Amino acid sequence: MDIEIIERKENPLLNREEIKFECIYPEEGTPNILDVKHKLVALTDASNDLLVVDSMKPSYGVATAVGVAKIYDSIEKLNEIEPESVILKNEEPEVEEEVEEEVEVEAEEE
Repeated sequence: MDIEIIERKENPLLNREEIKFECIYPEEGTPNILDVKHKLVALTDASNDLLVVDSMKPSYGVATAVGVAKIYDSIEKLNEIEPESVILKNEEPEVEEEVEEEVEVEAEEE
């Protein structure tokens, strides 16, 4: 998967930078939001906590997608401005904690 940044613009009113990008994935399925987010974090040198992928729209018949990401100045502004749905789809899964909780529950049941 390759990502090309098409446009970057500052939005000082909302304390963020808005990025329009194109994702090219010729030999694989449409990448998930978190994979794209990690690639954008590496490309922009932004903090993982301050970057959110707002939307990503695949093109019909072509292995490309166009999307919008936002880099905020602070986590407070991000939480204040972004809807809960966008924040949730950009969160890292907490797999290890869930597995530990399941083991503890099974041990208590026995």
